[in-house]
Amino acid sequence: MPAISGVPGTLVQGFGLGVRQLREAQGWSQERLAEHSNLNRSYIGEIERGVVIASLVTVEKLAAALQLTPSALLTHGEAQRATAPVPPA
Repeated sequence: MPAISGVPGTLVQGFGLGVRQLREAQGWSQERLAEHSNLNRSYIGEIERGVVIASLVTVEKLAAALQLTPSALLTHGEAQRATAPVPPA
């Protein structure tokens, strides 16, 4: 996975993993999360793979769709970051 310039990969990847886990816990497809958050399905996939950085507005939309506060969504992503393997340098 390409690194995003100036951003530790594990932060972006951890957030993406958190979104994926929460989506799957709801039993939702990427398409369904996209519909509930008013985002594009391919963008959801990019977030989950950690290849894009979600804006604060996007975090808010995802959190609302998943019935969480934005801070709870970010905290979940931070927990995933803490347990994610460190990518090779």
